[in-house]
Amino acid sequence: MASIEEEKTGLQEEAITINGSPMAVRKMQTFEHIGSLAAVAQSYGPRSVKSRILKSIYIVLIKAKINVLLPFGPLAVILHYLTGKHGWVFFFSLIGITPMAERLGYATEQLACYTGPTVGGLLNATFGNATEMIISLYALKNGMIRVVQQSLLGSILSNMLLVLGCAFFAGGLTHSHKDQVFNKASAVVNSGLLLMAVMGLLFPAVLHFTHSEVHYGKSEVTLSRFSSCVMLLAYASYLFFQLKSHRSLYNPIDSQEADGEQDAKEEDEEEEEPEITQWEAIVWLAVLTVWISILSGYLVDAIQGASESVNMPIAFISVILLPIVGNAAEHASAIMFAMKDKLDITLGVAIGSSTQISMFVIPFCVVIGWMMGKQMDLNFQLFETATLFITVLVVAFMLQEGTANYFKGLMLILCYLIVAASFFVHVDPTSGKSFVRLKQSMFVFP
Repeated sequence: MASIEEEKTGLQEEAITINGSPMAVRKMQTFEHIGSLAAVAQSYGPRSVKSRILKSIYIVLIKAKINVLLPFGPLAVILHYLTGKHGWVFFFSLIGITPMAERLGYATEQLACYTGPTVGGLLNATFGNATEMIISLYALKNGMIRVVQQSLLGSILSNMLLVLGCAFFAGGLTHSHKDQVFNKASAVVNSGLLLMAVMGLLFPAVLHFTHSEVHYGKSEVTLSRFSSCVMLLAYASYLFFQLKSHRSLYNPIDSQEADGEQDAKEEDEEEEEPEITQWEAIVWLAVLTVWISILSGYLVDAIQGASESVNMPIAFISVILLPIVGNAAEHASAIMFAMKDKLDITLGVAIGSSTQISMFVIPFCVVIGWMMGKQMDLNFQLFETATLFITVLVVAFMLQEGTANYFKGLMLILCYLIVAASFFVHVDPTSGKSFVRLKQSMFVFP
């Protein structure tokens, strides 16, 4: 009898089965599905959206300590219309752009968490130097070609000497018991690209100063435009080389360590989760870019007036002050990674940014100037080109051993001080008589 009852029970269970699943299980799955839809609907409800927006604003605009400088941007706009004092407008704009540049780098890093390493590398290449590009394009539109040239040159010098020097110095003091090591092969590739950029800038300057052009004043512009197209092609090839065909060449030097250390690093990487969503990062990139564009307009318009009001050469403002603002994000992140003994990332930030500016941003400005009908060329004048050439050689010698310490960092910082002092006493030959008179009022020439 017991066996008959068991058979009946089994037949009843089979009878209530649909597509191989019991009805009870089926109902539970249905309720779970409805519950998940309700959770999704609730997550997109008005209250949730409002809290998400407030949280995003807090993370991007309030949480970071550098955001205490944000009010200087609106103050610069107010001073522009109320007082018209170019000196104050310039320095307030300069201070106001600094946190925006750092937050732009933060939003780019957050977006790169969703796009993966390949697209993330392209995003960093595009937005890493967005501040310099925006300032340069606005100045180019106003015909201030020398400001464009000198600010981009100063950004290269700042990244290679000041940013890299501070990173080596801070990392060397933190790890004073040893020499820090990095991937020498990737550093050599970047040094070669920087030397190629020096070649592109050197020949138009030599043509100009030796008066050996076929058509005076036109041949150097034509050569600059051709060289810029070649440099853009070389940079595109470099991106493919770095991100696709030879990715292993850019692996950190310690990627060949024991499996236990690799697992620990993978766990650390997994812990680093994005703080904002993908669409929030995109929106913040757009908002920050627009605000930097607005402040860049006031900044560029006030350069000439600021130079006259504070008795400071335009060359010094363009080469030293403007790049320090544009490199605020690179400066902070490079030092942070060096102190964590991640010098390969530090080199990617500092030297990689210099490579981007020299091989992409400068040729891009020449091509855009060509479209605008502006005579933007690669003739950065003899003094500026010589400064860049010597800087590239100094940094290449520093990187050839594949090691770093605080003394190398100190030497790079001191080299940057020499460069800054040189541009403070440098008379730009293309600035005209009024600027020479300004210099003569500052310094007594024999």
